[in-house]
Parts: sequence; C-alpha cells; structure tokens
Amino acid sequence: MATGFGIVGCGMIANFHAKAIEHIRGAKVVACYDAVSPAAQRFADATGAKAYDRLEDMLADPAVDIVTVCTPSGAHMEPAVAAANAGKHVVVEKPLEITLKRCDAIINACRRNKVQLCTIFPSRFSPANRTLKEAIDEGRFGKLTLGDTYVKWWRTQQYYDSGGWRGTWQLDGGGAYMNQAIHNVDLLYWFMGDVAEVTGVTATLAHKRIEVEDVGVACVRFKSGALGVIEATTSAYPGLLKKTEIHGTEGSVIVEQDDILMWEFAKKTRKDAAIRRRFARRVSGSGGAADPAAISYVGHMEQLKDFIKAVNTGSKPLVDGEEGRKSVEIILAIYQSAWTGRRVTLPLKRDPRRPTKG
Repeated sequence: MATGFGIVGCGMIANFHAKAIEHIRGAKVVACYDAVSPAAQRFADATGAKAYDRLEDMLADPAVDIVTVCTPSGAHMEPAVAAANAGKHVVVEKPLEITLKRCDAIINACRRNKVQLCTIFPSRFSPANRTLKEAIDEGRFGKLTLGDTYVKWWRTQQYYDSGGWRGTWQLDGGGAYMNQAIHNVDLLYWFMGDVAEVTGVTATLAHKRIEVEDVGVACVRFKSGALGVIEATTSAYPGLLKKTEIHGTEGSVIVEQDDILMWEFAKKTRKDAAIRRRFARRVSGSGGAADPAAISYVGHMEQLKDFIKAVNTGSKPLVDGEEGRKSVEIILAIYQSAWTGRRVTLPLKRDPRRPTKG
C-alpha cells in the first residue's frame, strides 16, 4: 500500500521534499496546504497533489499518512501538533522549532498520540558522514579530543529581503546558526556526543534590515571532555563548502561537504585506501554555500526512506524529535552566551530571553 504524504507550506524547501518522495517506491505526495492558497495550487499543479484551503480538511484526508511541515521555522509547532492530534505521523524540516518550549510541544503531541516524529537533517545520511560515524563508533579515533565544524556561506541582501520572515527572531529563530549551520551543529553533536557548555560571540556585519546574526564563533566543551569550535556565517563571499574536522589520540578525519580530505589513523586497516578513493573529489556544485536552492534532494530521500521504515515497523527513526531538539538547545545556548557574555552550561533550564533594546 502506498504511503501518502501531505505537505504543509509550499515554499522552496517543499519542492525538495516532493522530489525526494517522487524517488521513493511506494510513496506519493497526495495533498498540500499553504496559508497562501495560490502557492498551494501551484504546488499541486506541479506534483499532482490535491490542494486544500484549510489545514483541518487536509488532515482529515484518509489518504494522508505522513504530514511534512515546511513552513517558516517559527511556525512549525502549530501544524505539527495539529497533524499529531489528527493521528498523522509527522516530519518537520529543520529546525524542529525555534524554542525548547515549542520543540517540546511537538514531541509531547506525537508521544501522546502515538505517532512517529522526525526532524530533517539530511547531512546525517551523507555516505561520507556515515562512514566517519562508523569509524567513531568502532573506536578508531582513540580518545576524541577536538571536533570543529565550519559553515562559511554567503547570502545576498536580496535573500533576506525576499521573505518577510527571513532574518527575524519571531519566525527565523536566529541567523547563520539557526538557519544555515544547524545541519553541522547536529552533525558535530552526533559525532562527538552531548555538549556540556558553550561560549559564543555573534554579530551582524554584512546585512541590513535583519535582527539576527550573520556571523558567529562558539567554543564548545563536550561531556566527554573534548573541545570544539562551531563557526557560522552568511557573510563570507563567495561562500565556501561546509567542513567538519574530527580529531583524536589515534586518528584525524576532515570532511568537506561530501569529500573526505583527510582519513588518517594510527592503526591502519585494509579498507582505508578504498575509503580515500571513494570520497575523493566527489563534490560538484556549491552545496548551498551561496545559493539555498543549490542542494540535492538525495539526503531528504534517504531520510524519508528511514522514516517510512520506522512508521511501518515501529522502529525509531535516526533523527527523531529528541534528536532534533538537541541542535536547537545547543544553538540557543550559544545565543544566550553571546547575549550575556558568559559561559553557558547545558542542559538549559529554560529558553533564553533576548535582551531588549533601549
């Protein structure tokens, strides 16, 4: 039996979900809804889905098994909770939400209604990143000592001006960290383990008419004792490929986008040379470094396959709600540190409050 998807929010990222679903056997976009009805109709015309004028009507459609939330970041909670209350499984684009309170509302609604929940982080499904994760799990690094990630991207002023929600605390929830670098924040936590404390500095240097940061640097101490750095910006012309570096007492690996630039371990194995060959010079394009539309649908496709399997078998998806919440918490801790000038320990007891102007 086919798995029917209903998509809420028919902007740019919804097209990537539709493309991903199109390439999954037995899956189909059957319905869509957008607060702007013409946007939903355009999406429906392109995908063959049925456009709804009211969300509750789409949620009542028995052909919809999974609801994918693609609204602006700070508007994820309401449709996600409504979908869970309607008994639908829920997929939420990153970030899960922009505050811990709103993340928890989604998680609790899904738990209460016994439906599955996942947060979209396609970078976890990159073959290079999965190979790195396997090496960590196998203990090849010895003691992990340092984990760094860098997202040095470029966004034009037009990008921020193109949507009234972009660059706002209310709907974007943050800037270069919450919108762009959150993928690598998730990866770094996945690789290095839970974060114990952060110290962050942020600034708005290259863009006008935005409330949020376009550059930030954060130092991280992981619960293991290892240290790290998270750099994020949308003000580095012309936009560089994202990079993650993992170091330990017995190995170092550097991943740039989906290429492995370094793969060195004190204890060699026969598969090392094959891994270097497999992941050398594979990247084509910018990976979204300068153009948010210049990404591949393949990561979304692999993650949605994983979620469909979880729905059908009752297993846990790789990135469930609790996993999606962690990157939000880390970023909120960075913001709190930047606003207060103090080191911040995790877990956070409450959502940080932004300082008021004047």
